[in-house]
Amino acid sequence: MAHRPHLIHPQYRPDIDGLRAIAVLAVVGFHAFPSTVRGGFIGVDIFFVISGYLISTIIFSSLERTRFSLTEFYRRRILRIFPALLLVTLSSMIFGWFALFADEYKQLGKHMAGSAGFVSNFLLWGESGYFDTAGETKPFLHLWSLAVEEQFYVFWPVMLLLVWKRRWNFFAITLAIAGASFAASVYWVHKNPGAAFYSPFSRFWELMVGGTLAYLVLHNAPLTRRYPNIQSLTGAVLLAAGLALLNKDRAFPGGWALFPTLGTFLMISAGPQAWLNRVVLSRKALVGIGLISYPLYLWHWPLLSFARILENELPSRTIRQTAVLLAIVLAWATYRWVEKPLRFGRHGNIKAIGLAVLLAASGLTGYAVYLADGLPSRSAGQVTQINRFDYPFRQSCEAMTAEHYSDDWCNPGTGSLQAPGLLLVGDSFSNAYSTMLDAYAQREQPIMQFVQFGRGQCPMLLDYGPEYCRRLTQKFFVYLQAHPEVETIAMAAHWPAYYAGKDFWWLKYKEPAEAFPEAFEKTVHRYRSMGKRVVVLLAPPTGSNPKACVNRPVRISDRSRCDLTRALADKNDGLYRSYFIPKLAEEQIPYFDPFLYMCDTMRCRTMDGQRILSVDGGHLSAYGGEYLAEHGRARLHELLR
Repeated sequence: MAHRPHLIHPQYRPDIDGLRAIAVLAVVGFHAFPSTVRGGFIGVDIFFVISGYLISTIIFSSLERTRFSLTEFYRRRILRIFPALLLVTLSSMIFGWFALFADEYKQLGKHMAGSAGFVSNFLLWGESGYFDTAGETKPFLHLWSLAVEEQFYVFWPVMLLLVWKRRWNFFAITLAIAGASFAASVYWVHKNPGAAFYSPFSRFWELMVGGTLAYLVLHNAPLTRRYPNIQSLTGAVLLAAGLALLNKDRAFPGGWALFPTLGTFLMISAGPQAWLNRVVLSRKALVGIGLISYPLYLWHWPLLSFARILENELPSRTIRQTAVLLAIVLAWATYRWVEKPLRFGRHGNIKAIGLAVLLAASGLTGYAVYLADGLPSRSAGQVTQINRFDYPFRQSCEAMTAEHYSDDWCNPGTGSLQAPGLLLVGDSFSNAYSTMLDAYAQREQPIMQFVQFGRGQCPMLLDYGPEYCRRLTQKFFVYLQAHPEVETIAMAAHWPAYYAGKDFWWLKYKEPAEAFPEAFEKTVHRYRSMGKRVVVLLAPPTGSNPKACVNRPVRISDRSRCDLTRALADKNDGLYRSYFIPKLAEEQIPYFDPFLYMCDTMRCRTMDGQRILSVDGGHLSAYGGEYLAEHGRARLHELLR
């Protein structure tokens, strides 16, 4: 009678669970106390090597006994990964229903879908970086590593099965793939940091380090444990050095990832009898944390991230400590009452199918929330509708550019495209200013008519910015030449960013600070050579957190963080005014300064009664534009008549 294929598991090693504990404590420490555990993010790399070693050991052992089955392999992966993942993500979506604004819940739904499909790394790759402040408000940010791992386990078993059947040289193929992966990581870490961090190809080599060790241990164990105590101690030193030397400002992973990967390789290769592994890593406390390391990894970040969202800033140390303790309790409960019952016992096939269906359903649910714009009809979602957290007049500029740019900002304003007297031009800050001009123009018609031309992140300056910005700027001048009736150009942009040197992070392109003054002056001179009058709208005060002005349905504390001090607004403005205002005076360019109407010597206004004046702490809200139109009316009348 033929034996049913099954997977052969390696002998249990408590020291590896201890190493898991080190990894998860490092990650939790980094996320909860980033200024203290600065290099704790390398815990993920430790996990990669451990996972590669354990899973590869199972595959190699099963292949040698001709008992390996891909179906059985993936069934066991489902039973191992899906239960805790489903519990954490669904719990987060339920909590988000009551606590998150519509835009926040929409993002959570998108990331929920990405986590269910194990493609979170690709979604996050196109968003802000892992170490950016924006990442702190993404409760599923940490699931990028789970996605990379599962992508590896689609590729790795199939490759090993093929190599085994064809009797190819395992080391030659593995070294070639791992070498290419490592080379990509080293190259991309400077050229394209997002790809280096999130791409599976730049991360696979870390799991293959563990896979290679598994092959060596199975086929030549004495060779890997020739000097166990030295190996273990050296590995520990490398891990400690990684924790001490690395921080979020390092170009990571790249070559720096050798600290955690080689350190983990050496500690595992030393074997369970090495003194450090036997005495330290095998201690019950560490082993216990190692056993719950997976659910602890899943739980800790949503708790910290939700606390960050609800507090509207970095939560107090007490709140973060409480979140970590709660994560440990939830992790233990998940391990005890969810993971173990579903992972082991009878009816494994039925449980695996059921879990797969549930995860697919959760992904579809998340995607539906995303398509529904975060379900703004919820009580929490309605808050953002009331406070108008939106960019006004976001429309297509296709009619004006004669070429479609899907992300263009356009506002037909109060005039017609055929005969506007004023043309507002610039990046997304110009779009935010359009409400001010619209509110002003409604009172001043028929004196002023205007239209808007521009695109987010493009200041519309000649020979400045990424190529697509330069093309759009040239298109604008073609439009301007075809409309001689335009008398005035109002320039608006996030000037402080360009003066400081704009980082177009999603393109991995940076425009140096010295390029801005030349581009600005060149553009103004071009306008004037065409007989146009130029007006400049300075940037509004930035740095507030408008969502802190709203009472959420769910709160941790009652402290208000809605205020914006003048000192912070001046700091965020940088030094651009020291160049800009004298230059405008020298060139006799009139300008509108929102600071005069929104700030005094101590504070800058963030609200007008119950109306919030900013969308995101930078761009004016619809209310903000109307506020400036009312309070700055005399100056606008002087500038735009």
